[in-house]
Amino acid sequence: MDRVNPLHGALRISATGDRPPAHAWACYTEPRRWQAWAPQIREVDYPHEVVVPGTSGRVTGVGGVIAVFRVEAVDHEARTWAWSVRSGPLRVRLEHGIEQRGAGSLAWADVHALWPVVLGYAPVARWALGRLVRPA
Repeated sequence: MDRVNPLHGALRISATGDRPPAHAWACYTEPRRWQAWAPQIREVDYPHEVVVPGTSGRVTGVGGVIAVFRVEAVDHEARTWAWSVRSGPLRVRLEHGIEQRGAGSLAWADVHALWPVVLGYAPVARWALGRLVRPA
């Protein structure tokens, strides 16, 4: 029997804004654009223009913290993608999506990790998602 670790959890974080879904999706899936809307990301090292399943890269965050990642899934038609991120002993799995809301977008992220990581990351993710769906 598999046991569920009570220290692990998941939380959906979302934001809505006026950016059209196609543009928000491009910003979400083109790593060269991440720094523009995700203030916690300072640098991205990734070999492709758009996220590709089965590929890896790394991001440098605030304070020089380095995290390596692996893109697990991308569905351009459904506008969803998922990746696993690791920095030292911390591991996070994130599922992302963009949905149409009127003329704008709803961006969401499901964060799966240890509860302290999920809860600590939630405000940062919410802020970043808000920037993603609001035109500059």
